Amino acid sequence: MAKKKSFFKTYGFIIFMLAGIVGGCIVGALNPVVKDASGEIIDKGATVLEPIGTVFINLMFCVVVPMVFCSIASAIANMSSAKRAGKVMGLTVGTFFVTAAIAAVIMYVIVRLCPVVTGDYTIVEGEVSSTLSVTDMIINFFTKPDFGELWSRKAILPLIIAAVFFGFGIQMTGGKDSMVARFLDNLTAVLMNVVKIITYYAPIGFFGFFAYLVATYGPDLIGDYSRTLIIYYVLCFAYMFVFFPIYARFGGGKGGAKVMWKHLFRPAAVSFGTCSSVATIPTNLEVAEETGISKEVSNIVVPLGATMHMDGSAMSAIIKVAFLFGIFGMDFGTGQAILAIIVAVFSSVAMSGIPGGGGTGELVLCTLFFPDQLAVAFPIALAIGNLVDPPATMVNAAGDYVVSFIVERFVNGKDWLQKKLAKDGEKKIEA
Repeated sequence: MAKKKSFFKTYGFIIFMLAGIVGGCIVGALNPVVKDASGEIIDKGATVLEPIGTVFINLMFCVVVPMVFCSIASAIANMSSAKRAGKVMGLTVGTFFVTAAIAAVIMYVIVRLCPVVTGDYTIVEGEVSSTLSVTDMIINFFTKPDFGELWSRKAILPLIIAAVFFGFGIQMTGGKDSMVARFLDNLTAVLMNVVKIITYYAPIGFFGFFAYLVATYGPDLIGDYSRTLIIYYVLCFAYMFVFFPIYARFGGGKGGAKVMWKHLFRPAAVSFGTCSSVATIPTNLEVAEETGISKEVSNIVVPLGATMHMDGSAMSAIIKVAFLFGIFGMDFGTGQAILAIIVAVFSSVAMSGIPGGGGTGELVLCTLFFPDQLAVAFPIALAIGNLVDPPATMVNAAGDYVVSFIVERFVNGKDWLQKKLAKDGEKKIEA
């Protein structure tokens, strides 16, 4: 009897989440959106269930924004020294860029071997109101003109930068012994408990969200973009199943991949279901703690990863560019590929935390590669971006947890996981 309770306690919530996802997919497939010949919606189908999923996402966003600030500021403030905090951040950002570049190169190789465009497309022109200059993008990505504007999920990267400055400010004013450091540490713990309460609603929220997703995009998945979508979806899962274990093995040593698989499903499911790296932050922090990753690492890696870890977004950028090169009859050669990979890595910064990226990533790509066909290229890239958002976010956000293995190795030694497993084994023996 005890074993049954233990199994349910361990896997019960995962089962409920899976049930919500599968149930939503079935309802969405059976009740799709119906449109007339002119494209007007005559039956909303299962999209009427969208509010059920939106409630969960909104609840998460409301608690995640203060959590991001508190967790990063607290992690830096409570470190033994400012030098150690800088080391963790440097390793984190460096790892993000390396894995994103690997992902982008892999996607380029795949689209060269399996072209995403094989026939002629009838393209309908769209309109773009204005383009963003490089200066404007830099300003908007990293700063906000008013303090109040920081407290928004649309300003996660500026908020993170503010939290970093605040954390180092505390380091210079007493560090972990200061009242502010202790307050932030306690407040972060409180917010994590609030997240646990909200998470009980997750299976219901997933049901509504997936019913909406399948009802809305189901027809498009077998339409003109099907080849592109199939290649992207397959590669995302292949990347997760092949490269995530490699990263976990490198970061955690022997047994690293096994431990990762034990915890990976939860952040993968939440990110796939919400299409938001930011909304996955609480789950990533939970599984990182369960894995044995130190809070000084996870509290920096995970929030930073929500806006800067972009393997899925980098792959998405490459396949969008490849698709547009194909429909415009242009050769996606080596020269363009190098530039595309660089742009894919940098253009994804600060966009993976927002569902769909707000179109900013697509606008950056189209402005750089297709300035003369912008009105045509942008709506096509935007459509692809919306359709590949779930797996892209899954790779982005679940990868944040995996990358924490690597950072933990360089911060606390390559045998950190073995020490954790040995300690757990001793506790079981004592029990």
